[in-house]
Amino acid sequence: MRNVFIIDDFRFEDGDLYFSLNESHGEIQIQPAGQVLTDSDSIAFIYVVDEGNEYGYLQFPKKVWSALVMILKTKMDPLLRFNNGESILLHNFANELEMLVFNIQGNGNYGEAFVQAVEETFKEILEQ
Repeated sequence: MRNVFIIDDFRFEDGDLYFSLNESHGEIQIQPAGQVLTDSDSIAFIYVVDEGNEYGYLQFPKKVWSALVMILKTKMDPLLRFNNGESILLHNFANELEMLVFNIQGNGNYGEAFVQAVEETFKEILEQ
């Protein structure tokens, strides 16, 4: 079973966007894999991370999508901050997310609820 780390908070600091996890994890050993997927059942985006022997997921639920809109506006990859204060760059996040959002638009394969949520949240991006 893959580890799913749920993102529940974000903040802007010194021009950068930092995400944080919803729970206290001990020593998390992950490396960014540079791929964004969807979890349409949970109405969430997923960023794939390498945990050494397997892949895990950073889940971005709808409550943090306003930050994802900012990522697409600025085209800057966000960072993930750990409890110990360290952070890692989630490389290729902006590019992957942008391609995915445009692919989801009007695409019923993702499920009606997910498509509607994406189209509403990312309306400004999709109209550009």
